[in-house]
Amino acid sequence: MTAEKAVRLLVHGRVQGVGYRAWLASEARRRSLRGWVRNRRDGTVEAEIEGEAGAVVQMIAACRQGPPAASVGDIEVSEVAGSGDVGFEVRPTV
Repeated sequence: MTAEKAVRLLVHGRVQGVGYRAWLASEARRRSLRGWVRNRRDGTVEAEIEGEAGAVVQMIAACRQGPPAASVGDIEVSEVAGSGDVGFEVRPTV
């Protein structure tokens, strides 16, 4: 059994209107991670990612770079309880 990890990310910078959510969802699915991503009205992108611990760590590192048009300033990472989500979805803005 591999160790599981679940985190919530709050991504700051130029991360809306640059394809960040679609990119993050695609990268998460490629790594067999579960969870969701959404824009927030304050201009940040919020995501919850869970799965194999090593893949989650790699995903956080990838999020610091983001897609080509993005400019990531900072990422707040907090550990959360796993939600048991199946798949990875893009949620509406909150």
